[in-house]
This record gives sequence, C-alpha cells and structure tokens, in this order.
Amino acid sequence: MSTKKLNVGLTGCGHLGKIHCRLINEIAQNDTNVFFAGVYDSDPAITDTISKEYSIKAYKTLEEMLGEVDALVIVTPTSTHFEIAKKALAKNINLFIEKPVTSSLKEAEELIEMAEGKKVKIQVGHVERFNPALVALEKFEMKPRFIESHRLAQFNPRGTDVSVIQDLMIHDIDIILHLAGSPVKKIDANGVAVISDEIDIANARLTLENGCVANLTSSRISLKKMRKMRIFQGNAYISVDFLNNKSEVFRLTDNDTKSEGMSFPISDTKKIIYEEPKPEKAESINPIKNELESFINSIINDKPVKVTLNAGKEAVEVADKIIEIIKNGN
Repeated sequence: MSTKKLNVGLTGCGHLGKIHCRLINEIAQNDTNVFFAGVYDSDPAITDTISKEYSIKAYKTLEEMLGEVDALVIVTPTSTHFEIAKKALAKNINLFIEKPVTSSLKEAEELIEMAEGKKVKIQVGHVERFNPALVALEKFEMKPRFIESHRLAQFNPRGTDVSVIQDLMIHDIDIILHLAGSPVKKIDANGVAVISDEIDIANARLTLENGCVANLTSSRISLKKMRKMRIFQGNAYISVDFLNNKSEVFRLTDNDTKSEGMSFPISDTKKIIYEEPKPEKAESINPIKNELESFINSIINDKPVKVTLNAGKEAVEVADKIIEIIKNGN
C-alpha cells in the first residue's frame, strides 16, 4: 500500500452531495490515508459555502479539480454524469458515480469502453447494496424464485427531472439482478405520470433467464415511505426492510430439526416453519458512508469494487427498457 495520501474530490453539492461531502470529511479525519482535496459545484456560491463549512478547497472549475485529485465522487444530476466521468477517465482518475450511472445505456457502454485497460476503480452508488438489511443476508445461500419489491416515497420536487424508474425503482432492479445472478428475459410494465412530466408510479414484472420472476412497484406520490422486498426460494421466505435496516429469514424444515428461532407447525404435515435468529438491527450504520469507505479502500488496497460499472450499466439497461415499454404502451 502506498504511503501517499489519496486525494478525494467531490462535484455536485446539492441535497445528496452535501451528505456525501459531510461523510467524506468524516472519513478523511479518521483515515490518515485519505485527504479531502475539495469541492466543485456549478453554483460558485454553493461551492464557497461548503468550502468554508468544512475548511476545504473551493475549486473554480471542474478542470482545476481534475488536475489535483486521485479520486472523484460525482453527485451531480444524472444528465451530467457521462461528460464529467469522461473527462476524469481521460486523466486516469478513480470514480464514484451516483446512480443511475448515466442517462442512457449508450453512455454507460461508452464509459465501459473508455475504462477498459485503465488502472482505475469505478464504483456506482447503488447504496442499498450497503444497507445492513441486505448485508446481513450475505451468509445465506440466495437462490430466489420469486421477488416482490415495494419502494414508495412521499412527493418531493427534487428528482422529478427523471422518471420514478430511474429515481427509485433502479435500486431494486440492481438488487434483483445481483441476487438472482441472471439476465432479464422478458419485461412487462405499466406506469403513469401524475404530478410531474415524468412517470411517477410504475409497476414492472421481470422474468429472468434462470426462471426467477420479480414484481417491482415504485411510487413517489405515496402518503407513507416504504422500502421492502420479499424473496421466496426453495424452503425459505426472506423479508428485507431497507427503511428500518432489518431482515428476517423463515425456513421450511422437518419437525425434528432443531432451530434457535420461533417455530410454526403446519397442520397435518411433518413440516414446520422456523425463523432464523435475526441479525442485529444496525440503526447506527450509515450505508452511504459504508459505500464511500468501500470505494476508498478498493483504491488504497487495490481490491475490486462492490458495485461495478457493468452492474450500473445493467441496471440502466433494464430501467431504459421498462420506460420504453411504458411509453409505447400508453
């Protein structure tokens, strides 16, 4: 491992960018291998405010920042990701790109082509991969046959420049592709625009090549927040609550099998449903900080990133197809 500090810069200081900024600052204060080089936002006033708040450099241009950083965290509007990433890749800078990785499949494919052969790390900000509720399931063998997800949010004008598929559903698309480990064979979808000019409510049914079926519902005009996923596989039912950072696993087994969790006998059978011991609820764990630390550690220790550029591309590809089906069908 090199003794040189990793100079990290951030571009995009909106709502989410400010969260990333605070967490990068925390990481830099606690890790002697990391230096928070500074920030750049297209609004100079925002750049200056953030600079003063964290006592970091305010860059006047993106090009100036790219001349001084080893790693760049991109938290700008999705429509700008591609051009910023291209400029950074040309200078061999490691990249963390918020989701969706790009506005289109074509842009994602071009970034992959540009990155080929370069010794840089590129991680996509699919933050739910770092949610304790999902991380807790890594010790279990996951072979899903049917997945149902609901991701509902209260209306917020921020984010309405893209559809609810790109804004919310893409989280679950990424998780489903990751857990099932299979390409999508068929897509059925419906959706409508209600408040914004883009699709605000959508439902998609994905049939994967390995036989797994996933039903996804996303809405950004709900009265209550919900981020839940239910996974059904051979002899197991798994419930994941991303909002409350917890997961539950129930298994079907023989009556004489001992289990530490609660048991539920099934009438007139020799089977019981038992609950696996619950993973500890981890309210204090911050998934965004976890993904940033994972990105930084992958650079410092030359390890693979957890959410690859290709994974980001696959999520965008499915999201694009869902949007196309909805628009052609309406």
